[in-house]
Amino acid sequence: MTTTVQKTLSARSWAELFLLAALWGGVLFTNRIALYEIGPITLVAHRTLWAALFLWALVLLRGMPVPKSMRLWGAFLIMGLLNNLIPFSLLNFAQLTIESGLTSIFNAATAFFGVLLAAFFLPDEPLTLPKALGVFIGFLGVATAIGLTHLTNFDHRSIAQIAALLATLSYGLASIWGRKHLAGCSPTVAAAGMLTCSALMSLPLAHFVEGPITLSLFAPTWASIAYGAALGTAAAYLLYYRLLATAGSGNLLLVTLLVPPFAILLGTLFLGETLHPRAFAGFALLALGLLVLDGRLWRYLRKQPAGI
Repeated sequence: MTTTVQKTLSARSWAELFLLAALWGGVLFTNRIALYEIGPITLVAHRTLWAALFLWALVLLRGMPVPKSMRLWGAFLIMGLLNNLIPFSLLNFAQLTIESGLTSIFNAATAFFGVLLAAFFLPDEPLTLPKALGVFIGFLGVATAIGLTHLTNFDHRSIAQIAALLATLSYGLASIWGRKHLAGCSPTVAAAGMLTCSALMSLPLAHFVEGPITLSLFAPTWASIAYGAALGTAAAYLLYYRLLATAGSGNLLLVTLLVPPFAILLGTLFLGETLHPRAFAGFALLALGLLVLDGRLWRYLRKQPAGI
């Protein structure tokens, strides 16, 4: 049996974690601006298409081989569905009703779905007692953020919040699929292939559901799309995989705790959003659950001297 050693975060890794959180927090803000003019699936089509072109340009500049295996492209297709098309569309749909800051809080539940799904599909990642406790606390945080009223009385906000949670479930499935089918593939090539398949699926879907896609858009919408594609997707994926290699998957989970403050701040300052206190209470429980989940809290407690 192998033991996973938690890597120590360097000052550079901490800075990159905050940068990644800021990029993803900014995506939720810019998505909300774009959604004033275009539909949720159309926004996904724009975001994935331009991000894919950006990454393929990088692949060609670096002289990386373009995959020719149909099996690998099939894996990209499923990954694009689970990691882009489904969750991006659901989160965009949710943002039509609920605040971007609240959406980011629900998005933090991704780690908990990932642990449960890994225990089910991956024999080497069993659901240990600390993990189970962390998942329980995390989902308690989700229930708190939703609120008892929306749990008992189904309304449009309930639907939006469920959509955001389903997005995190899709992300969890994507993490399992990627580990099983994309191991050994260059992260840059994998991201480019995944986004290409996402664009090829979302373009006709957006046309069918929301009407013809037009390039005649207002400047704020194009600025939002540009940010979401170039920085919030292409650059963020590159930074994500760099941190995965340098900081480790356990430390990388911290980014889910750092995204909501950026999204909440931007939503408050520029969109006039205000969150109910239960959203912050739910986020606190999500944060506690995540610290329990990855063992960080237990390691901290073991280092503390005994009381007098």
